[in-house]
Amino acid sequence: MNNTLSKIIKLYEEREDVTLTTYIIEDSQEMLKGVKRPAILICHGGAYLGSSDREAEPVALRFAAMGYHSFVLRYSVYFEGKPGFLKPGEKHEERKEHCIHPNPMREIGKFMLIIRGNAEEWKVDTDKIALCGFSAGAHNCAMYSVYWHTPVIYAYFKQKPEVFKPAAIILGYMLSDYFLMKENKKEEFSTVLFDLVNLAFTGNSNPSDTTLDEISPALHVTENTPPMVLWATSADELVPVEKTTRMATTLAQKNIPFEVHIFEKGDHGLSLADQSSSGIMTQMDMDAAKWVSMAECWLNKRFALQ
Repeated sequence: MNNTLSKIIKLYEEREDVTLTTYIIEDSQEMLKGVKRPAILICHGGAYLGSSDREAEPVALRFAAMGYHSFVLRYSVYFEGKPGFLKPGEKHEERKEHCIHPNPMREIGKFMLIIRGNAEEWKVDTDKIALCGFSAGAHNCAMYSVYWHTPVIYAYFKQKPEVFKPAAIILGYMLSDYFLMKENKKEEFSTVLFDLVNLAFTGNSNPSDTTLDEISPALHVTENTPPMVLWATSADELVPVEKTTRMATTLAQKNIPFEVHIFEKGDHGLSLADQSSSGIMTQMDMDAAKWVSMAECWLNKRFALQ
């Protein structure tokens, strides 16, 4: 019988909020007979403030059903993984060091090392580890995709750069350029939200242009950036679609392989866009839900069984 084995690994002994949940497919003599499988590391959204369950386990189980070992990373966020989100009229001014850049993307690096360190036991093909992120998690994955080979990651862990390299990236309704987001601030609530996101991620509600440049992954794509699948909806009013098309244009300019899928309808935060990840009808859209099968086809070109 082919089971999925799940357990939770903590990154910090003194904290409960930063974890890696594993969804390991048990080996079977009827199928792969000990051959290592590809893997997906999933980063939820939540604006660097909270952690979205809708973009965590449902996504992991979907990829597990495709034959991938799946991992959900609960990285550092402002409210330390507690339920809740910013309410209209609510403001926060406290700086919290644990979630400030580059900590969230370093946590991706740490868990990449954990996956690699357990690759023999879990039967993970370390040449076929992809990242999948949504919203803030997509930004975190995009940041990692352009910085994995730089000293901010490899020198911090005292490891060779190549052990941190992801093979592919899947990004849903991402924020790729903070300058574009700054220009789009219009409504009072979105302005307050964006200021708090800045505070959470940079420690400053009004960061400098130098900082905005550093945390805009579309501005730092190089030949070391992995291939990507990007998807979003043109109806997204929280993170407008040009954040996705901006990254697509940069990837094209740098000759990085990519696919981009823009769906006409659908609010921000669709996740799988079907019943498995939804709590209300507006979180479902059967057209946008096609991104999963499209991503599967794209991954199969790179991760097909030998």
